[in-house]
Amino acid sequence: MGAAESSSKLASSVHDFIVKDARGNDVELSRYKGKVLLIVNVASRCGLTNSNYTELGSLHKKYGDKGLEILAFPCNQFGGQEPGTNEQIAEFACTRFKAEYPIFGKVDVNGSNAAPLYKFLKSEKGGLFGERIKWNFTKFLADKDGHVVARYAPTSSPLSIENDIQKLLEA
Repeated sequence: MGAAESSSKLASSVHDFIVKDARGNDVELSRYKGKVLLIVNVASRCGLTNSNYTELGSLHKKYGDKGLEILAFPCNQFGGQEPGTNEQIAEFACTRFKAEYPIFGKVDVNGSNAAPLYKFLKSEKGGLFGERIKWNFTKFLADKDGHVVARYAPTSSPLSIENDIQKLLEA
């Protein structure tokens, strides 16, 4: 277990983490150095699913080749709205919403079993409810150096943060 995995406090950026992809393979987030990251906890059966996946796809299409990467982390902690296997979730996102950005393995974002990445994100940008993630589609924006610069509520549409993404891409 690496230092970043054992204690989120030792991490200085999103790039310090290793996460699992939908197939269970390790992915070093340092591979995204130099990219602006939009990190989102997603769910397939939420009232926010259609609008968020549609708008995330629009942002990826518009800015993906300009340096934006969207990292989607399925989570079943809110109303059991992501009950599928990693394979089912990835198939849903890619088939129904033509997601061309990475869909990672399912994680917890709250509680003692929260993924180390999410512990770090919450420690960097606490929300209205302190560190707790309130619901599906909470969004974190990280700059090209992996520093978390903003947190957005589940009800904030991905397109509503387009200006913030543009500013980071131009920085």
